[in-house]
Amino acid sequence: MSARSVPPATRRWWALALIATAQFMVIMDTSIIGVALPRIQDDLGFSQEDLSWVFNAYVVAFGGLLLLGGRLSDLLGARRLFSAGWVVLLAGSAVAGAAGTVPVELTGRALQGVGAALIAPAALTLLMMLFGSEPRELTKALSLYGAAAPAGGTAGVFLGGVITEYAAWPWVFYINIPIAVLALAAAPALMPGGAGSARGSVDVVGALTVTAGLGALVFAVVRAPEVGWDAAPTWAVLAGGLVLLGAFLALQASRRTPLMPLSIFRAPNLGAANIAQLLLGGAWIPMWFFLNLYLQRVLGYSAFPSGAALVPMTALIMLGMIVLAPRVLGRIGPKAAIVTGLLVLAAGMGWLALIRPDGNYWVDVLPASLVAALGMSLAFIPSLGTALSAARPEEGGLASGIVNTSYQVGSALGLAAMTAIAASFGADRLGDVRALTDGFSAAFAGAALVALAGAALAAATLRTPRPERAPAPQAEHEKAPGH
Repeated sequence: MSARSVPPATRRWWALALIATAQFMVIMDTSIIGVALPRIQDDLGFSQEDLSWVFNAYVVAFGGLLLLGGRLSDLLGARRLFSAGWVVLLAGSAVAGAAGTVPVELTGRALQGVGAALIAPAALTLLMMLFGSEPRELTKALSLYGAAAPAGGTAGVFLGGVITEYAAWPWVFYINIPIAVLALAAAPALMPGGAGSARGSVDVVGALTVTAGLGALVFAVVRAPEVGWDAAPTWAVLAGGLVLLGAFLALQASRRTPLMPLSIFRAPNLGAANIAQLLLGGAWIPMWFFLNLYLQRVLGYSAFPSGAALVPMTALIMLGMIVLAPRVLGRIGPKAAIVTGLLVLAAGMGWLALIRPDGNYWVDVLPASLVAALGMSLAFIPSLGTALSAARPEEGGLASGIVNTSYQVGSALGLAAMTAIAASFGADRLGDVRALTDGFSAAFAGAALVALAGAALAAATLRTPRPERAPAPQAEHEKAPGH
């Protein structure tokens, strides 16, 4: 990339605002449809069993195609792929909003997931291109970027309630269109351009194999609570997904230009940081999901107050990521910050596991959710930054795709597993407040164990960089010429 293609310093932060907006939208699209689902079901004729696929179609396409998006970012150029992703997201939003039948609705949601899978790794690559040469600015940029994710998740719940109540459900999709138009107009002026930094071709077979494998795993786990964990179809799809992922690894080891060169995992801390991101997503997303259900189904909150009740948690996460996390990272280093954050997150989850059927927001929800939010803000930025900075510059898009995949797949698998645990403890008895509370409490306890496992693995596998040694002073006779 030439110096001319880098935006001036005064415009880099506007570029970061656009990158953070992309992260905000990608995450918001996973949560904004929740409140609207009953009306979508009534208007389009979804069965109760198939309704969850309004959510799952997006997650499967998003999680399954992130690696391909990362590779294309390296090959074609991050700005090109960033813009292409917004075009696909715009098209998918239009289709999903205008849908009159179940297949069209699911097609629109899958297209939104494809667009998100192109945007997310390209956005992180652009962030590294803009700020990667300045470690202090990079930490600040990653903090702002990271804060956009929880903001998008909570805004989705909040806006979904407002839009569904005061407008109509198609607008939960149409809201993406003006934002996509603005992003497409601003990207050429703000983002660094140029061709991709990598060489070679797209490994189409590898892309199809890993997408099918990841998609099968996500499909099996998100569907398992519905059909049963001990059902033959669940295990058949899980086995098929694992076989496909094994075939993908074999292909990558034998290809001259693989989709994911396995040599990238030789980079110190890259694999360990991705495990931390996977388990962080596996703990955090179930907490957010079941906290919303507890507020609505047990405490009796409607959609709008329920979304508003999550605002303090989101505000603390944003403040923690922007202000606190960079300072902690500078003082104790990434490994200690990741381990500490995951332990604090586990403590918040454990506190939430003490919820009561006759509880209230100020005692049972707010304090524990703020502790969990503090842990999330401490662990997210160091693990994300470690995963990205471990890779070589020409593999930035691939590293972005891997870390996004880790978090999204962890989120999907964690949510599905905690949903099964919650159901086994009574969360499927919709009219029984005590049973619902027991189920939600079990899910919070399970998420706490996931966070504890993440802390233990991070402590065991992350390396602390050794400080560089100063060169030994030369002897006096070595310094003087002619001796």
